Amino acid sequence: MKMDKIKPIPKYILNKIKRYDKEFNPTPNSNRRFYAYLTKNDGELVKVTVAVKNYKGKLYCKQVLVHGTESKYIYGKDIVYYTIAGYIVGWYAEGIQRYQKHFEDDSWGVGYNLKFEPYALVVNKEYALKFPKFKYSAIDKYPYADVLKYLKLYAQYPQAEYLVKGGYYRLATSKMILQKMKKDKSFHKWLTSKNKYFIENHYYIETILEGYKTKRPLDELQAFIYQKRPFMLEKDYKPLKTVFKGKTLERFFNYIKEQKTQIRTYLDYFNACTDLQLNMTRDKNLFPHDFKYWHDTRIEEAHLRKAEIDERKRQEMFKSFGIIANKYLPLQEFSKHGYIVIIAKSPTDLENEGEYLHHCVGRGTYSQKFLKEQSLIFFIRKKKNPNTPIATLEYSLENHQILQCRGDHNKTPQKSLLNFVNDMWLPFANQQLKQIAA
Repeated sequence: MKMDKIKPIPKYILNKIKRYDKEFNPTPNSNRRFYAYLTKNDGELVKVTVAVKNYKGKLYCKQVLVHGTESKYIYGKDIVYYTIAGYIVGWYAEGIQRYQKHFEDDSWGVGYNLKFEPYALVVNKEYALKFPKFKYSAIDKYPYADVLKYLKLYAQYPQAEYLVKGGYYRLATSKMILQKMKKDKSFHKWLTSKNKYFIENHYYIETILEGYKTKRPLDELQAFIYQKRPFMLEKDYKPLKTVFKGKTLERFFNYIKEQKTQIRTYLDYFNACTDLQLNMTRDKNLFPHDFKYWHDTRIEEAHLRKAEIDERKRQEMFKSFGIIANKYLPLQEFSKHGYIVIIAKSPTDLENEGEYLHHCVGRGTYSQKFLKEQSLIFFIRKKKNPNTPIATLEYSLENHQILQCRGDHNKTPQKSLLNFVNDMWLPFANQQLKQIAA
């Protein structure tokens, strides 16, 4: 097709659009809608999409898109698509709007996104029958709007005609069905012999192909695939997908139904069994006879095991924390200047300090930094009252510097305390650190 071959909307097409619009929109309104018609452009059958809108008692129609049956590109004019708003049409040239929109200039442009195609009822489908290659396409009997999609497939797979004439409209644009009909005459015969059955039941394409292959009841297959589709899309079910496949997956769905439970409940059970290192290839673990009993049992066992592991890790952490604290014990300062400096001996010490002084030393990453010997935590006390926290100090083992010193609610401590920390304790601590390193 060629841009300069695009002709204005024929009068008889305008009249058809008006008749269709009056039928579907008996009350004139300002909402934008689309219709389409088939015509010839440089020898090619094309579909022209027309935007329609009522304004001050008049019906306005304008061509906005041209799709071809053979072209790999489209022509567009004064139309754009937004994810939320959908297709937007500009009407500046028609005098409907005051200002010109950024995307409209009343001239045709080339696009390559063939899916840029709003839903539009085709008002003259029978026009395609004038083309020799589409003469027997039965397009005049095809009831849906995706006319070009059907015609393009028909050009490759003439079997589409049988589907349309038999009332299999939904299947007529399935490439998988058409390919199977072309390759397998038995499938063609099997499919077309079940005319009423397929028309009344909207089976998935996968159901039809699998039903023909396995000779299984289609209703049974449809129920399985109906469950399978959302299951395969759910990311949380990844552990189950590795175990349940094919017939095992169908058995799993039946098991869930028989046990009157949910997949997510089973996932909790499965994860608990995995944590307990049970063999999940054995039927007695995959499909326990009394699911509710074994679900509750495995969940409880997993919680107890986790608690035991957590307690072991906690004890190991406290032990490591104590070893490091003891290593740097010489950095403590029991001063004659009214203040003492005490190193934290455990994560619990940090929690208590943070709770008393209303800051985050017991909740942040300070324990981990302490365990990695990146920084140490010290508590500042008055010598006369050594059990009452007044400030918390973080000391960098990497830079031999004080990173921060905070009092109640993260306030800066009084000047006398800061002078003690910076002028007396810090030089002492750095000297002690050299001796530890030596």
